[in-house]
Amino acid sequence: MQTHRRHWLKAAAATATAFWLGLAAIATPAAAQEKVTVFAAASMKNALDAADAAWSKESGKQVTVSYAASSALAKQIEAGAPADVFISADLDWMDYVAKKSLIKADTRSNLLGNRIVLVAEKGKAQKVDIKSGFDLSTLVGDSKLAMGAVDSVPAGKYGKAALEKLGAWSAVEKKVAGAESVRAALALVSRGEAAYGIVYQTDAAADKGVEVVGTFPEDSHPAIIYPIALLSESKSADAAAYLDFLKSDKAAPFFEAQGFTVLKK
Repeated sequence: MQTHRRHWLKAAAATATAFWLGLAAIATPAAAQEKVTVFAAASMKNALDAADAAWSKESGKQVTVSYAASSALAKQIEAGAPADVFISADLDWMDYVAKKSLIKADTRSNLLGNRIVLVAEKGKAQKVDIKSGFDLSTLVGDSKLAMGAVDSVPAGKYGKAALEKLGAWSAVEKKVAGAESVRAALALVSRGEAAYGIVYQTDAAADKGVEVVGTFPEDSHPAIIYPIALLSESKSADAAAYLDFLKSDKAAPFFEAQGFTVLKK
């Protein structure tokens, strides 16, 4: 009798375990779909983290963000990395994924604008009048000029364009320390490993270890525009609502607080 009872209890336990495992298997995909995965330019971190926290509080949904140089993110998207939203720091890399049909074209819009500035370690440099013919090479001296990689990272591309327009590139080119992202370039200056750096004004605002010593004229480089779009392979039912939130008046203060210009649609 006891043997029969033990067999019955084991069978009941196995049935219950299978039942709950079955429920977990059903629930897991639904839970996963509640998370929106975003690939965003590194320079957006502080502002986007704040906006995401507000959206999560309002919607009850989660956001996961991978921050890196726009070039690296675009290549990851091309390689099939799963994501729902892409925010690039320039038009070129959004165009790159668009030409490969990797975004939903009708969801693309220009979200933000920015400026590039010259930064130095806090308290270590004087203000610089950035204009045609300014001698950046002499300012840098035997040290380094930190920039995002000029052949791929948007901030580096904007910086090189500005220096070429102002006649300063050829003299300073060999002193450039190219970094994998604009935040990596910022860190080189903050740690004292580079005398100056060219970053977005929003990055400068995010690091207490640096200060802005000069702002590049807007006409010295292409307009700095951050486009946003849903990715073609997005499976999230919440991604469209998230994108709408970032473009709304509710999100604007988070971007403006970090120095971004919110572009009106």
